[in-house]
Amino acid sequence: MGKSLKEIAQQLKDTDKKVQLIYAFNSAGKTRLSREFRLLVSPKNIDEEEQAEATGVKIIYYNAFTEDLFYWDNDLNLDAEPKLRIQPNSFTKWILEEQGQDQNIIANFQRYTNTFLTPKFNAEFSEVTFSIERGDDENYQNVKISKGEERSFVWCVFYSLFSQVIDIRNITETDDRETNQFDLLKYVFIDDPVSSLDENHLIELGVNLAALIKSSQSDLRFIVTTHNPLFYNVLHNELSSKACFMLGQNEDGTFELNEKQGDSNQSFSYHLHLKQIIEQAIEQNQIQKYHFTLLRNLYEKTANFLGYPRWSELLPDDKQTYLNRIIQFTSHSTLSNEAVSEPTAQEKQTVKFLLDNLTTNYNFWKKIES
Repeated sequence: MGKSLKEIAQQLKDTDKKVQLIYAFNSAGKTRLSREFRLLVSPKNIDEEEQAEATGVKIIYYNAFTEDLFYWDNDLNLDAEPKLRIQPNSFTKWILEEQGQDQNIIANFQRYTNTFLTPKFNAEFSEVTFSIERGDDENYQNVKISKGEERSFVWCVFYSLFSQVIDIRNITETDDRETNQFDLLKYVFIDDPVSSLDENHLIELGVNLAALIKSSQSDLRFIVTTHNPLFYNVLHNELSSKACFMLGQNEDGTFELNEKQGDSNQSFSYHLHLKQIIEQAIEQNQIQKYHFTLLRNLYEKTANFLGYPRWSELLPDDKQTYLNRIIQFTSHSTLSNEAVSEPTAQEKQTVKFLLDNLTTNYNFWKKIES
């Protein structure tokens, strides 16, 4: 039976793991989950800043809502000086004005985007302009950066915040800390900071984030969600003490949070999803014509990964022509009199035989039962 996002947020809150790593496809509810978790940990029943002053910050999160603290003034009249403005808030005020992290933010941003693309904060740290500075005559002032670059910039601001907070919380004696506003901080929730990054920078960001999490010596707990299998794998491999999940949405609007063992290659990649569907159909004797289509899709993906020019080359040599014809017929039938809902017993055996051939002869990973 499915759960509401509030119930899943409670499940995450009740877990004692230092790190919880969650994979979900796009539009599966990651950002909404981060919002529900934030409201669960720190209910918004009074003004947010008054609450922070009265009780201390209990959660810091990065998601689509935090990105809304930054918005463009595009200078529509002159189209000359577009600026990224910063909504007044206590976190960026603290990290920029009090901690002076602007140069670190700039350095991190250039590392993940372009070394020539330079952010410039105004004196009040209320807005940012961007320029391209190559050290020659080809400089461009007041450029409008892409949405991906904008997200990278916002992430770099909050990465500096996370880093400073972890350093402060690593000081055991509260009297020795430079601020006590994070004494009650319990959770850091990070939702998908890698959109629009290329693979090299994505891996670098994942390694850096994992190192930051591992540097935490306090009782802080971290929840990281992503739709990117590569980013998930980097964090999975870099972090040792973690709980791993896959978030999914059911047709009735409820949600599932299923624990997963292993990285994405062992848990939820699309080819494994196809394999699981076919295996379930074989086990339950529910093979239909469309399972041939799924089987062919699985052969195609495997052949592409292994570098074979044609998926049919993965078929058994002694039956390659015959089995190829069967798959072509059952997955591409176009005549109405060919559309038989129930495959024959021989065709069902063919599905099992072909799946066994693929998993046995091409080294699909198999879980060893203890």
